[in-house]
Amino acid sequence: MGPYVVDFFCPKAKLVIEVDGGQHDDNVKDVSRTRWLEERGYRVLRFWNNDVLANTDGVLQSILEALTRPPPTRPRP
Repeated sequence: MGPYVVDFFCPKAKLVIEVDGGQHDDNVKDVSRTRWLEERGYRVLRFWNNDVLANTDGVLQSILEALTRPPPTRPRP
């Protein structure tokens, strides 16, 4: 998307899902990427790798909750 590669994307819901390992802890580039995506009206969910593996139900619940909310509107410039 633009200058970025995202892990998962649902265009209809304007939802981006990122699954991160430890190298993403306090990563300034991730903050910039999230800001860029949100400025364009995308919702970004981030999950740690270990949460996806150990708390799959919780991760899926978070995704389901995000999908049941309307997509964000694009902010006006």
